[in-house]
Amino acid sequence: MTTPPMLRQLRHDVWATEKLIDHCRSLTDAQLDLTAPGTYGTVRRTLAHIVGGDTLYLALIGFPVVDPSFDEDRLMSLDEISAVLRKVRAGVERVFAVKEFEPDRVMLDDRTDPPEELEAWTMLAQFAHHGSDHRAHIGTILGAHGVKTPGLDVWAYGWKIGAIRVKR
Repeated sequence: MTTPPMLRQLRHDVWATEKLIDHCRSLTDAQLDLTAPGTYGTVRRTLAHIVGGDTLYLALIGFPVVDPSFDEDRLMSLDEISAVLRKVRAGVERVFAVKEFEPDRVMLDDRTDPPEELEAWTMLAQFAHHGSDHRAHIGTILGAHGVKTPGLDVWAYGWKIGAIRVKR
């Protein structure tokens, strides 16, 4: 069976966020509270925002992974963020395990006024874009303060999972 390209993209996204969280475990609280102009917020709040967005996008397409009372705006520990991300990873797999998942299905987003109709694929594309964008913010914050950042790109992921290898 061929793995859908969008599933591969979302797996990379979750992996990159996991790797960034693991990297951030070596940082001090002061470093986790760093920010820089033009970024979302502190490193810690940006990580919670990435994972909070992931949960929202999955819920909007019918695959909720957290209780509706989940609040990304409260100060969360890296362990709490990581626990939610594990649920996100399982949710991503469930999306593509359902044979009837229709990326072109039109959904209603009634959080907006007026409500909007959108195709399901837009939430999955936004999932990947949102994570990448905000991980770049964290890279900017850390780099601006002289803190090393891990390799999170698709190349690093490809090597990690064996999709890129030395020809023998």
